[in-house]
Amino acid sequence: MTIVPQITTGDRLTSIAPRECLNAGLEPLADFAARVKEVEATLETLEHVAGDAAARSVARLRHELAEFEPAITFLGQVKAGKTTLVNALAGWSDLLPADVNPWTSVVTSLHLLPGAHRKEVGARFQLMKEDEWDRLLNKGGRLGELAQRADAEGELAKIREQIEALREKSRRRLGKKFELLLGQEHEYGYFDKNLLERYICLGDDFLDEDAPEEEEHQGRFADITRAADLYLHCQTMPMQMCLRDTPGVNDTFLMREQVTINAVRESRICVVVLSAHQALTSVDMGLIRLISNLHSRDVVIFVNRIDELRDPARQVPEIEQSIRDTLAKHNGPQDAEIIFGSGYWANKVLSESLDEMSKASSDALVNWAQRELVDSKLDLTPAEMVWHLSGLPKLNRTIADQIVTTLGNPKLRKIASAAVTIASGLQAANIVRIEGESADTSVSFNQVAGEFDELAARHIKALQDQLTTVTGAYHDRADRAHANFVERATHSLIEHLERNGDHEVWEYDPTGLRVLLKSAYSVYSSRAQTAANTCYKAAVIDIAELLYKSFGNAIEGIQLSIPEAPDPPAPVMLAQTIVLDFNDGWWVSWWRRTRGYKAFAQRFYGMISAETADFMAQFKTIPPQDFNAQMEAVLKGLLDQCHDLLFEIGSSRGNKEHLQSLLLNGEERDRREVIDSLLETLQVHVARSNEEALAI
Repeated sequence: MTIVPQITTGDRLTSIAPRECLNAGLEPLADFAARVKEVEATLETLEHVAGDAAARSVARLRHELAEFEPAITFLGQVKAGKTTLVNALAGWSDLLPADVNPWTSVVTSLHLLPGAHRKEVGARFQLMKEDEWDRLLNKGGRLGELAQRADAEGELAKIREQIEALREKSRRRLGKKFELLLGQEHEYGYFDKNLLERYICLGDDFLDEDAPEEEEHQGRFADITRAADLYLHCQTMPMQMCLRDTPGVNDTFLMREQVTINAVRESRICVVVLSAHQALTSVDMGLIRLISNLHSRDVVIFVNRIDELRDPARQVPEIEQSIRDTLAKHNGPQDAEIIFGSGYWANKVLSESLDEMSKASSDALVNWAQRELVDSKLDLTPAEMVWHLSGLPKLNRTIADQIVTTLGNPKLRKIASAAVTIASGLQAANIVRIEGESADTSVSFNQVAGEFDELAARHIKALQDQLTTVTGAYHDRADRAHANFVERATHSLIEHLERNGDHEVWEYDPTGLRVLLKSAYSVYSSRAQTAANTCYKAAVIDIAELLYKSFGNAIEGIQLSIPEAPDPPAPVMLAQTIVLDFNDGWWVSWWRRTRGYKAFAQRFYGMISAETADFMAQFKTIPPQDFNAQMEAVLKGLLDQCHDLLFEIGSSRGNKEHLQSLLLNGEERDRREVIDSLLETLQVHVARSNEEALAI
């Protein structure tokens, strides 16, 4: 069977519904979603049969599970086809404009919601804050700051000229409302193409006076929009997830660099979108720096636009080898999965316009089909074949597998384990209520509660003290690395000038600083996790002892689980551009104009220190702050749950006068049986999650 006539006849292909394509590859996610629904139903029943105290803990678990929304961030250069690919994955071929204004710093998050239940908010747009815009206008962004410190007035003047044009354009669009709009957040109960163009797509710079009224609103807020959130109802999606489209990394003012870094910090899974024509070269250093700071298990590389290759069957292996060589050269994740495909082909399927495909693209498709299509795929419809060749099913499958293994299973294990503790605690409460406790009841429950509060405060402080010590050591190590780097760079420059004069351009790779800082962060995060896990275990032991002392043998069946410290966020801030990443004209002209090597060395040292000061302050402060807060939140969650458990059991004391009625009460017996059944179900989910974690 050949697919050539079916793709190139020009007949309009309308025999396939997008659902049949969009589901392809999402099978692991559908299976996981079924498990989530079972746990949700179990928690709902558990909350119903629990007492007031335990019900609060169950409600928190239900909320945490309901809020679970895996985020996948798409990275890449401008025109790599990120937006086209995101549109295809969302099942909406023309959802986001593919020519987003390159001057804006817009992260667009598509929240894909299963089912047809309408959310109150359809779209949310965050506008730039006043200090962000002020920094851009007054200093020309970070590149302007570098030029200013280097006394490169000519280059700085060019930057200011460009920014003045940008400001004038924004003021022309917004008028007197310009300053008032900064920092605002706009919400809508809907979104459409016109609304998106107002916020994230630039219109014409100079509109004709006779332009239609709708065109006057195109790009109205595009210059000052920093983030957009859109909520879509996708009945093909097994569970909710977020696809996050980021601006291209090649940005004149480095505005979008920080925006993209922040987006990556908020996602565990990243899809790096490359163009087949410029897949990944040594000049793509901003993108390479981002990738090299991510774990290989968290990175998927999608090489897009193979529809533009003349001979993809031959060229794809060459491109893949080139990418892996480049990653190896720059210490990137060499074993990251690389997928080849075409968002263009996928969107042709979604828009049912395969007949409108260009001849060059059709030829590339046929060429790729001869390599990729196996016998099992030959009974597909033409549209299904094209969808398969687009790479979307394989990308879906990879994303689904990563969501389940990296994010889903740990989340389900955590929630099910906590619910096991609650359910087994309810069993203990039943024993205390009906059979009484064997411990000395001369101690009042208020005293027990007071002891628990003291225990909780003691363990929170112990964790905070441990993390403070570990973080302090991290700061010291990072500072030493920074100081040594600046010293070595300065000495290297002086030696270069003494040996070569100013006739040859001096270069100094800041990779060494990044390697040292990455090592410091790795040591810190490992020690912080160890400290947290030790504190969690100590807290559980002390809680168990307090429960036994207070309620005796009745609580022996409680299954107190020790939580795990979260995984540290990747140190993606190391990807931020610093001055030595530049080797262009203004940098060279500055040091060539400077006379006197010693004086030059002092100025150079000061400039490098000033440029890296903000970088160092952020790297030393933000990652440990976030990670420490996460680890402390885990301990506080454990203590809150045990606090509710303590009150659930404590409220059962002193009710022996109702013993006979409880024993004869059929409703109470039914309740106990329900709890036993729920506990069994939850234990099955914990066991399955543990097995799958060990299998990874």
